Amino acid sequence: MYKGSSLLLKLIAFAVYAFLYLPLLIVVIYSFNDSRLNAEWVGFTFDWYDKLLHNQELLQAAGNSLLIATISAAIATLLGTLAGLAIHQFKLRLLPGLVMAPIAMPDILMGVSLLLFFIILNMTLGLVSIVLAHITFCIGFVALSVQARISGIDQSLTEAARDLGATPWISFRKITLPLLAPGIIAGALMAFTLSIDDFVITFFVAGVGSSTLPLQIYSMVKTAVTPEVNAISTLLMLLTLLLITAVSKLSPGLFRGK
Repeated sequence: MYKGSSLLLKLIAFAVYAFLYLPLLIVVIYSFNDSRLNAEWVGFTFDWYDKLLHNQELLQAAGNSLLIATISAAIATLLGTLAGLAIHQFKLRLLPGLVMAPIAMPDILMGVSLLLFFIILNMTLGLVSIVLAHITFCIGFVALSVQARISGIDQSLTEAARDLGATPWISFRKITLPLLAPGIIAGALMAFTLSIDDFVITFFVAGVGSSTLPLQIYSMVKTAVTPEVNAISTLLMLLTLLLITAVSKLSPGLFRGK
């Protein structure tokens, strides 16, 4: 009975993973299809990647996404690290809720709220509004990563440094910060990945002429899914997988719930 249940669970898990990842595999395969139509396989080619490199609109959108993700991840990492340290140090009841709220909030609600906020401030929508929006929802993920890391640090190391005469700043710089580094880097990579992949929130706060890569892909697929879109999707997928792999290697406890 137990073996039968185990086999059934494995089959269900396999079916779920196949449902999730087979469409992604098809996108990758058809990015090398020597046909503008995705109806059938014609032959193998790299032409769509070559055309992608000469598509100025896509390259501009990709450049915007990389710039926004880099700035957002850098600022969110700084603020998220401070928030994670504050949550652990001061044990405030309200602070965790404020920091983690953007994680639990639906993206569409977050996007509408930020749009209304920018309108109240009479701010022109563009790259700046996108960066501010991305920082807002990335801070919580960085704080979560840092908090998961700091909870596993032996506090006796810091106490020993203080007993030996180290000031609070030297103790933090020499002991705490190096131990927190994997969690901080993991949070930064996660923030970068979330920023470069975001569509819903960006859709609400982006202005004219500030298209990001997800927005540009969306505008292209409304007419037809060409192999050029498959090519850029494959490259974006590869970048995301590389960053997620780096995050899992740097902070395995975050994915194990430790």
